[in-house]
Amino acid sequence: MKPIAESELVINKDGSIYHLHLHPEQIAETILIVGDQARVQEISMHFDRVEYRISNREFHTHTGYLGSHRISALSTGIGPDNIDIVLNELDALLNIDLKNRQVKKQKRKARIIRLGTSGALQKDIPIDSFIASEHAIGLDNLMYFYENKCLNIQLAESFKSQINWPQHLTQPYFCSGSQSLLRKFPEIKKGITATAPGFYGPQNRTLRLKKTTTNLDELLAAFEYKDLKITNFEMETSALYGFGKLLDHECLTICAILANRATKRYSKTHKKTIASMITYVLEQLNNE
Repeated sequence: MKPIAESELVINKDGSIYHLHLHPEQIAETILIVGDQARVQEISMHFDRVEYRISNREFHTHTGYLGSHRISALSTGIGPDNIDIVLNELDALLNIDLKNRQVKKQKRKARIIRLGTSGALQKDIPIDSFIASEHAIGLDNLMYFYENKCLNIQLAESFKSQINWPQHLTQPYFCSGSQSLLRKFPEIKKGITATAPGFYGPQNRTLRLKKTTTNLDELLAAFEYKDLKITNFEMETSALYGFGKLLDHECLTICAILANRATKRYSKTHKKTIASMITYVLEQLNNE
């Protein structure tokens, strides 16, 4: 097998992977990813011991121990394009020998849990509650650049039959999260999460620019699949779930609901809500 070319797998002079600046030993197999760099510290402050603190660009990583559990907290920045970078490089750290540029025969599987913030699409979802994403609908086009072995065809067909999707927009794709991780958080409401490629127009917000579609919220909120509805809008989960399926990692998103788009309300205690979500997830992991 030919080594992966230098132009395809970029390695820094110190031997670390290009964007994340991590060496393989600096990442755990349980990884909590967040968009906000500051949230990495909010997670690692709960660790009993921190082994590594690595920062490059928007990618900050703290790896340490919570009890006997080795965990990494990693900031991805915002958007599906950043998830493309992070998931490919995390998998390379686990499953590619960076010195000889060969894919390892023995593969390692990571558990990757995204702790995000989100806006609810259904009126009955309370602000400051949590949503676990059983499935994700991608309004971006990222996963079309990869072989579509990750897609949930049944869910996509159900969506097409129910929703008159605007033809000028990218056709949505559907991916599913890890059922084994989902079972670790039984108290959290489950739903389908819509992943947008932007914060304003792609999530049906209007400031000064005119949108091409004015009823995007209503279209998504109207869909139902096996008693699940599209519950919330955010910007990373469909890409995370797509790569999880393609690369054989267990992935799950849990979001704090900071806004309700249907009722036009926003959280007054969002920092407390995010802190509660972090504490809850760490407690569940520590109880394994």
